[in-house]
Amino acid sequence: MKELFDLSGKTALVTGATHGLGMAMAKALAKSGAKLVINGNTPARMEAAKRNYAQEGIEVQGFLFDVCNAETVDRQISAIENDLGPIHILVNNAGIIQRVPALEMEVADFRRVVDVDLVSPFIMSQRIGRTMKAMGGGKIINICSMMSELGRDSVTAYAAAKGGLKMLTRNLATEWASYNIQVNGIGPGYFATDQTAPIRVDGHPFNEFILNRTPAGRWGNPEDLAGAIVFLASKASDFVNGQVIYVDGGILATIGKPYEH
Repeated sequence: MKELFDLSGKTALVTGATHGLGMAMAKALAKSGAKLVINGNTPARMEAAKRNYAQEGIEVQGFLFDVCNAETVDRQISAIENDLGPIHILVNNAGIIQRVPALEMEVADFRRVVDVDLVSPFIMSQRIGRTMKAMGGGKIINICSMMSELGRDSVTAYAAAKGGLKMLTRNLATEWASYNIQVNGIGPGYFATDQTAPIRVDGHPFNEFILNRTPAGRWGNPEDLAGAIVFLASKASDFVNGQVIYVDGGILATIGKPYEH
């Protein structure tokens, strides 16, 4: 069974893995044997991330580039392939969100969110998909969201992009299945990260809402994503294609946390 989940000999590229959930998923892949490559766009954050990985004994190669620029992506992926060989696992994790009511949102801001959250996964997948086709297969994992299924106040652009990413996942899976490329997604629920720390305090209305809305009765820990990411990156998922696994403590399965019996 260990061989099903062993990523030894594989190279994994995780975009936006200098912090947060992207870093947690990247660490899981590395600890399962993958050679790890991460992408970011801020030099200071990249250097801090490398130190963080090193503290856990993880060797990582970091590349700074804009995932929304097709020419830059092509150039940087070629450099990675020349230095490290082909990429076997691509995790499209880079993303942004802008919490602005739809009536007030600038069109340029809407387009920027869609560009990062939806167009960049297409650009990355298309470029690396060509290599995967040539080498006989690969794994692409798109980081979707519960907003791929549900709406919420003030995240119109994000929800539109993540809903589109779910369908991009299904369509690429359909087109590329014959090349032995599996394209799947992960939809994280609400997780305990540095970004959510201010709203996870006792008594905060949103904290109470999440605890009462989630059947598991808690926020997710970043490590809760490890199983899903390794599964979708490994041989264990060779016949899984076009699916989104929601790691959300049961939120999407119910209209609310059940009453205590």
